Amino acid sequence: MVVVTRIRREVLTLPAARLGADNPLPPLRPLDEVHRIDDRDREEMPRDMARQLGLEPLAGLLPVRVRDGYGRTREPRRVEALVIENDRLRATVLPGLGGRIASLLHLPTGRELLYRNPVFQPANFALNGAWYSGGIEWNIGATGHTTLSCAPLHAARVPAPDGGEMLRLWEWERLRDLPFQVDLWLPEGSDFLYVGARIRNPHERPVATYWWSNIAVPEDVRVLAPAEEAWFFGYERRLRRVPVPSYDGVDRTYPANSPYAADYFYEVPDGRRRWIAALDADGHGLVQTSTDVLRGRKLFVWGAGPGGRRWQQWLTEPGTGGYCEIQAGLARTQLEHVRLEAESEVSWLEAYGPLDAPPGGEWTEAVREVEGRLASALPRTRVEEAYAAWKPCADTEPAQTLAVGSGWGALEVLRADWKLPGTPFPESTLGEAQAPWRELLRTGSLPEPRRVRPPGETLVAPHWRDMLETAPATPHTEYHLGVAQWHAGDRAQAVRSWERALPLAPSLWPLLRCLAVADQEAGHHERAAERYADAFDDLCRERRDDGEVWTAAVAALGREALEALLRARRTAQARALWDRLLPAVRQRGRFRLLHAELLLAEGSRAGARAVFDEDFEVADLREGADVIGRLWARLGDEPLPGRYDFRMRPDPV
Repeated sequence: MVVVTRIRREVLTLPAARLGADNPLPPLRPLDEVHRIDDRDREEMPRDMARQLGLEPLAGLLPVRVRDGYGRTREPRRVEALVIENDRLRATVLPGLGGRIASLLHLPTGRELLYRNPVFQPANFALNGAWYSGGIEWNIGATGHTTLSCAPLHAARVPAPDGGEMLRLWEWERLRDLPFQVDLWLPEGSDFLYVGARIRNPHERPVATYWWSNIAVPEDVRVLAPAEEAWFFGYERRLRRVPVPSYDGVDRTYPANSPYAADYFYEVPDGRRRWIAALDADGHGLVQTSTDVLRGRKLFVWGAGPGGRRWQQWLTEPGTGGYCEIQAGLARTQLEHVRLEAESEVSWLEAYGPLDAPPGGEWTEAVREVEGRLASALPRTRVEEAYAAWKPCADTEPAQTLAVGSGWGALEVLRADWKLPGTPFPESTLGEAQAPWRELLRTGSLPEPRRVRPPGETLVAPHWRDMLETAPATPHTEYHLGVAQWHAGDRAQAVRSWERALPLAPSLWPLLRCLAVADQEAGHHERAAERYADAFDDLCRERRDDGEVWTAAVAALGREALEALLRARRTAQARALWDRLLPAVRQRGRFRLLHAELLLAEGSRAGARAVFDEDFEVADLREGADVIGRLWARLGDEPLPGRYDFRMRPDPV
């Protein structure tokens, strides 16, 4: 038998915004995640669902950094891609951008099965900021879009179960400290892309884990799944059970029928085949199915309201059609996490391919028809057989490296001497970010920085915190120890570590900023404002140049300091700080918005209004945030202009 599956490199050129430098300030504040619910909703939930809703929800982002250095200026840029194809399907994968499948093309018909975004435009939707829309993304870690959305993954060729080739993607997920892999392959003549996924827990303790495969498809479809009920989550932060397909007299399986952004988590009965499909008016579209471990199915819609339309425009370019998402996950809903036992793993197989079926008409009949067509195109037993065939291949060592991810997995493997067949994390991938932590591991001391620059990333897992506690207590070590202690919930000890470091520290501003955050969290806003002002003064004295790294530090600290000073009503100090910001920083949309707030605090309503009239774009506007609308409301009674309307929920009554 001749296997015709091919894996090749390709370079895409598309309008793309630069990601820019990461925020150098450790994210000490609680996680800003919109998927939280009112406790009263738990009373009517199944017990396992309520339990998983409360299973180790993520409190913060450490050790990951925030990615907020991107803008909204797009220029033609080259993007490395890997293409896997047979004679039926062509999948285009972006290993440097989270391993996303950007395109899934059905070759006989020439139909694109996904929503393929024609631009790369980061927006603030990932847990740590930068995320982009389109394609199939792999969300691991905790509720929300993964911190790896815009990060490189390791990639390699691996022998496939049928003797052909697989494309393997893998990385170390840092929020939960877990390695994972995604294997893609196309059997000869198959209309379905197979995806084998595995998450491993090498630790001697259970870990809460999370997975959702998010599939963007054009929104002019009907979404079908084998369910009569769904858990509805709107941005009012309520989770309630609703009938499918219609409630409140409206068929919600057509994305355009929902007025606001919403999630519909389908309640697929036990024993029923797991699948979800999106079909256009002509009955053409995509179906996703899996082995039963991947339990949940979901529809996400932006809604037909002005806020949803604005977000759709924001994530792509004018004239591009809108999209919705069909999704599949380990739990019923994305608000849950599942328990992964010590030294165990969870794995499953997914399949993606074209499906033709009439989408309209009565719900039960439409679902039955899709289910029958799926059974003919890809029987359930074939998916289970493919999973059984793939499992032994999951440990096969890669044959040829195609892309390289981060060095964090290599550091963890070096520390614990873990054996992870199939997903190598070689020492050769260790880089500058891991170097001081490798030295701590080797010598027991954290080395001092060789040059003046913003401090590097802090590792906060218990084993690293233990090493910091026994290392020589230099100011640099005390800084990192304080961050690790803060993450562990020992805030008083964290403050003591930072305060101990101050008298001898050559660089004060990182410590002062940490102490300012601690003051804010304790409700001491006046003292926080004072410390922020001192920290910004010290940073301005220390800054060596106007390069990307120092500019990122000035922007990050300047924003927090301005917000703290305005909150404490220290308007004159806020103005003085504003005047010291780099001109390029002042021109950013986030700072234009802060300038409007400053002008309003100074009593210049006309000046604040002029900022809005001049137009600005807050590149890192957070999903669900209404900061622009709240400030606009303080300027008068006029309706919020459409270009600033990102509201994802109805106004409170």
